[in-house]
Amino acid sequence: MLDDILRADFRPGPPRPTRVRRPSGMIRLRGEERHGIPGAGAILVELRPGDRIELVNDEGGQRAELVAIHPDGRADAGLLGAAAEGSATGLVALIGAGGPPSKRVRAGCARRGLDLDTALRAGQAVSLFGTASPEGDRAAFTAQGPGYAIVAAPGTPMDLERQDTATPLTLHLTRANPDLSPRFDLPDPLADPILDLRVRSATAEAYRIKAGEYFQIIDVDGRQCTDFQCFDARKLDRGIAHPLDVTTTRTLQHHAYPMPGLHGKYFDQDMVPLVEVIQDTCGRHDAFALACAAKYYDDIGYPGHANCSDNFNSALADYGVPARPGWMAANFFFNTAVDDHGVLLADEPWSRPGDYVMLRALTDIVCVSSACPDDTSSANGWDLTDIHVRSYSGTERFQRAAAWRATPDAEPVMTRETAFHDKFAAMTRDFVDYKGFWLPNSFPTTDAVESYWACREGVVALDLSALRKFEVTGPDAEALMNWVLTRNVEKLGVGQVVYTAMCYPHGGMIDDGTLFRLGAQNFRWIGGSDEGGVWMREQAEALGLNVLIRSSTDQMHNLAVQGPKSRGLMAEVIWTAPHQPAIQDLGWFRFTVGRIGGPQGAPVVVSRTGYTGELGYEVFCHPKDGAEVFDAIWAAGTPLGIRPLGLEGLDLLRIEAGLIFADYDFTDQTDPFEAGIGFTVPLKSKTADFVGRDALIRRKETPARKLVGLEIEGQEPVAHGDPVRIGRAQVGEVTSAMRSPRLGRMIALARIDVAHAEIGTEVEIGQLDGHIKRVEARISPFPHYDPKKERPRS
Repeated sequence: MLDDILRADFRPGPPRPTRVRRPSGMIRLRGEERHGIPGAGAILVELRPGDRIELVNDEGGQRAELVAIHPDGRADAGLLGAAAEGSATGLVALIGAGGPPSKRVRAGCARRGLDLDTALRAGQAVSLFGTASPEGDRAAFTAQGPGYAIVAAPGTPMDLERQDTATPLTLHLTRANPDLSPRFDLPDPLADPILDLRVRSATAEAYRIKAGEYFQIIDVDGRQCTDFQCFDARKLDRGIAHPLDVTTTRTLQHHAYPMPGLHGKYFDQDMVPLVEVIQDTCGRHDAFALACAAKYYDDIGYPGHANCSDNFNSALADYGVPARPGWMAANFFFNTAVDDHGVLLADEPWSRPGDYVMLRALTDIVCVSSACPDDTSSANGWDLTDIHVRSYSGTERFQRAAAWRATPDAEPVMTRETAFHDKFAAMTRDFVDYKGFWLPNSFPTTDAVESYWACREGVVALDLSALRKFEVTGPDAEALMNWVLTRNVEKLGVGQVVYTAMCYPHGGMIDDGTLFRLGAQNFRWIGGSDEGGVWMREQAEALGLNVLIRSSTDQMHNLAVQGPKSRGLMAEVIWTAPHQPAIQDLGWFRFTVGRIGGPQGAPVVVSRTGYTGELGYEVFCHPKDGAEVFDAIWAAGTPLGIRPLGLEGLDLLRIEAGLIFADYDFTDQTDPFEAGIGFTVPLKSKTADFVGRDALIRRKETPARKLVGLEIEGQEPVAHGDPVRIGRAQVGEVTSAMRSPRLGRMIALARIDVAHAEIGTEVEIGQLDGHIKRVEARISPFPHYDPKKERPRS
């Protein structure tokens, strides 16, 4: 009988909980805080008796300074249970520099009535770590009483040869008594707030913002949606209640939702812009559907459920706004999308504790914000929390920015301006956020095609500062680079540069980039992504190698000078010492160390490299010297007809020259052979093993796809992602495409099944559904321009 009860599909035991792996910063644990301190930055945190702080040297080699201050303003290292070691020289230098970190610390001290300058002069600093500190080095302290701690990662401008970059620290703060902390803790205001309004869970609040004022809508604990609407206050006074309008905003901005930059405004139905987006730390919001309404909950079996539309109606009643059964809204932090079949999908938000959207009022407005009450789905992460609104004076200045995270666990970094931003901003307003930097996209007086011809026939300057730089030093530096890169690093001489791939064990590409050898065990990796630095650190730790991998992206910005006239220009601008190669003698894929104008000029590193397929150079300098470097190059280039080059023009140049681009021509599912750079994988001549070697041997012996060129009939434009077909079958896809000004026709790069990759094969590019519109093309050699690289070698 027991056998009859215990069926074969019977599942014994209690249910197992659902466990999802999330980034460490996604959910704030009660009593646990994490604070990032950027290299050459500082923060201020409040301490309570028994609180434990642990400081982590994220990348190694970074000094730290701490100054503890009692509530009455006295600096005292004993507050941390530590001994004073002298003055906070690094902190004093940071505060004196007057940059954003110093301004935030100074403002935070002022709000708490602390005299920062007196505290720094008290000789009560605690110094930690040093240039020999390994990655992950830690130090911990316990607060002996209430007070504050200023924690700094001091650093001076990096010496381009010594590689003494400033790198981040992480502060972990564990509260001894979490119950003393409010459930909803907020970061310090970005300036002195005018309005500080809490929107309690499952409610909505209305408020006024004057023209020109800024306001933050903050997700306090993360993964909480908030619907937003606003009205022109002057229209409301006349009885006209025209809210932000879905169709108008999308049509005028060409975006699902506005983002910081050119397409950053929300409009009402009269096409009048009411607000603009200044900053956004989440970057993922709703596709602008309705706020939740009573009918939604009624239809899914929850009659009478609280909803944002009814909450809007209640909050706006005092302003004379007529009620609606369902309000259209900007649904910040609500994660929706439309799939390939037109179905609207929703999932839990991407927002994290403290994420915010900052808006600026373009006229006097009446606003309403909700804290969404939906607990029937994952729309709020199954945990209903609060929203907070802060407003600031219009006299404040906030840079347009969005958050960038190198990895899901990393601290957010707001979009920053490069060392050359102000110079290019005098020529254009069209900047795009490229991997955390504002880079010029186009120029009104020199369009993409004009820039193209200027590079092919003359000389251009472009900003490539968003490239990621890493200083790799230590006794095992060569061994690490030879392990993580496909090229044979052992053969690389001091002063040489090599283009190479970096792969995962399965052969898929992490990145491509250039490696500079500055010494026997001194390297600089320059790639397109932060993932390369993360991967190198992981490999060094796994192998126990004695090496430091420190980021220097923010310490080294680069201006590319490209075109057949670039050599003459650079020879006029760059001075080099006798033991360094002169510009006239600098070979292809080599670099020299010099100065601008003469022995007392700004220090620079100049490499004979580029991304245009022409003779060219890249000039690397510290951001503080950016203006001097740009002015010298522009002055010397003016008689030569120098022109600015933006990302639009660069795309024309690099596609025609067959130079690949991440996420277009390769991904982590693409090996170097499939990406058209098989020459970077010397399987026969490199005797040392490297990551992905076995997989790459297998892939080379049994290739599936090949990167090819396409010549396209007619002038019909094609684009990345368009399918390449033979008959009804898809045999590949377009990875990059352009209209070549030189050839006067459309050309493309495409990844094709090897069965159809022979030169001259006739194919069709499918558009619309891939079948009802076809564009004729044939497979051609690539690069389409200068296949022997005679131009950059010249």
